[in-house]
Amino acid sequence: MTLNVPYVNLSGEAHALKNEMLAAFEKVLLGGDYILGPELKLFEAEFASYCQAKRSIGLSDGTHALIVILRALGMQGGDEVITAPNSFIASTSSIALVGAKPVFADIRSDGNIDPERMESAITSRTKALMPVHLTGRPARMTEITEIAKKHHLFVIEDACQAVGAELDGKRVGSWGDAAAFSLHPLKNLRAIGDGGMVTTNNPELAEKIACERNHGLINRETCERWSFNCRLDELQAALVRIQLKYLDTWTEQRRKLAFRYNDLLRPFVEVPDEGVGEKSVYQTYVIKAERRDALLAHLRENGVVALIHYATPIHLQPAARSLGYSAGDFPNTMKHVGKIISLPLFPSMTHEQQDRVIELIANFYKK
Repeated sequence: MTLNVPYVNLSGEAHALKNEMLAAFEKVLLGGDYILGPELKLFEAEFASYCQAKRSIGLSDGTHALIVILRALGMQGGDEVITAPNSFIASTSSIALVGAKPVFADIRSDGNIDPERMESAITSRTKALMPVHLTGRPARMTEITEIAKKHHLFVIEDACQAVGAELDGKRVGSWGDAAAFSLHPLKNLRAIGDGGMVTTNNPELAEKIACERNHGLINRETCERWSFNCRLDELQAALVRIQLKYLDTWTEQRRKLAFRYNDLLRPFVEVPDEGVGEKSVYQTYVIKAERRDALLAHLRENGVVALIHYATPIHLQPAARSLGYSAGDFPNTMKHVGKIISLPLFPSMTHEQQDRVIELIANFYKK
């Protein structure tokens, strides 16, 4: 009988926490405090501490987390924000949705934005740098923050894929002026639906972001600015609080599986080895493979759910036409997206499941 390997195991992993989560649900339900309540306040304090940041603010999703940061920092028409072209579209759409202009810089071989190319893209209109910690791997924040300081720019970390990742012992979410996290179900720390977080070490900025997520209200009667209703629900906060207790354990399980993949796949494909000082959380496990499309088809035909994150870079999306980029503008990005495959990797993955993936890849290249 063929062993099928799913990309994730959300329901199975949720089952292990079923009793704790149902108790949390009942507590919120019977407590009657459903919006901006005590569970959210507790989670915000715990999440800030986890990320080595002074404050965190709960939001409805990771995209709004990016948007409210940009708004709170004053981004507007004519301003430019530099980011990576190979991320999920929200990294760029958030910039466009506040009226600013997304500007791209090419990437390094590790898939994260190249600080040197980022600096080369700075103009007199640049207001912020937005590195993306792609796949759960920290971007080169030491260089990026030095560039920002030199040019008097804000740093916004898109940490939506990277909760718990570290560079030189310092966690993502504590490097820049602010950072955005996603609690989407496919992320390492997940809501049962959607959710997002912002972290910052700036108390004044934290208050602005808290205002932005709640209609622009500074109190019940006074609206300081027009803004969104994009708060993290009390129920989601309670459910994610439970999972936060297990996050480090899940991260270590992911890392062990990733290292095992690395050791056994290295003869056949390019594997995501960590750089000096990096601690990746492997939100996605991404290899680079020759004859990628044929390998992807081979895996899928044999019951392995493998994906591509992301097949079309943002600068070539129809929505980005007005930015004026072409396929030849970012050669490293184009080379990267032509080879990447995201393999199944999740905390409850068994060695039997992982061995099936490895066997299929090995057999593909041995032929």
